[in-house]
Amino acid sequence: MPQITTTQRPLSRPLQMAEPSTLSLPRPLRRRSALPGFGLTLGLTVGWLTLIVLIPIATIFLKSAGMGWAEFVRVGFSDRALAAYRLSFGTAAAAGLVNAVFGLLVAWVLVRYDFAGKRVIGAIVDLPFALPTAVAGIALTALYAPTGCIGRLLEPLGIKAVFTPLGIVLALVFIGLPFVVRSVEPVLADLGKDVEEAAATLGASRAQVFRHVIVPAIAPALLTGFALAFARGVGEYGSVIFISGNMPGRTEIAPLLIVTQLEQYAYAGATAIATVMMLASFAVLLLINLIQAASRARYGA
Repeated sequence: MPQITTTQRPLSRPLQMAEPSTLSLPRPLRRRSALPGFGLTLGLTVGWLTLIVLIPIATIFLKSAGMGWAEFVRVGFSDRALAAYRLSFGTAAAAGLVNAVFGLLVAWVLVRYDFAGKRVIGAIVDLPFALPTAVAGIALTALYAPTGCIGRLLEPLGIKAVFTPLGIVLALVFIGLPFVVRSVEPVLADLGKDVEEAAATLGASRAQVFRHVIVPAIAPALLTGFALAFARGVGEYGSVIFISGNMPGRTEIAPLLIVTQLEQYAYAGATAIATVMMLASFAVLLLINLIQAASRARYGA
């Protein structure tokens, strides 16, 4: 058979490899946000918070720092001031706990049941938001006074609400209830009954369903409502001064003590008391936020 021979022709031009330095790689594209205008909105947010929140708080700290450490301790930690702190924070915490229990109950009824007058009750819950605090204080004082409708019934039992810490707690419960109800209500609405029914079909009792299904779901929202009610109660003034009696060392709240310092033109003393209150409130709210974070991490909320 004839042999077929192949001939290789030399390349007319040799292959030239490009140097690594001459290779041009495409620049990585910057990931665009789905919501435009982040830089502008962030700048406006920081500027607005600085103008409305940070500058006034910084002014209070600077004003109190100008009076010297010894004078600051003398005014901010006097016996009268310490008694006012204990009363303000103690009654606010007690009212927050009461609102946490009964606010959860009110939210449960509004979410889980349909009945006549449901919208009316929902509107009544929001009334403390719109009602002036001074009007609320006058109404509560007239109601719980020894000659009032409820005070007349409590007096034979030896319970005195007006001009006592109990009256302060009642006033703070009145103004703090909507915070708990409106914080828990959306979570209960999203939870639905199907989760509870599924747990019941698996053999869980009502107590177990509440403890293992409902409580983990609503715990962060309930803590949020408690924190809001507590913060509102610590700084409340208008609804408390009428029912408390304003007796120094007994029923004088810290906001009233600040106002008393201002009326005496002791501006440095007022800022010293306000600084102590702000630091204490920040510490308590920080603790509540840490508990919330731990609750979300534990239950996966």
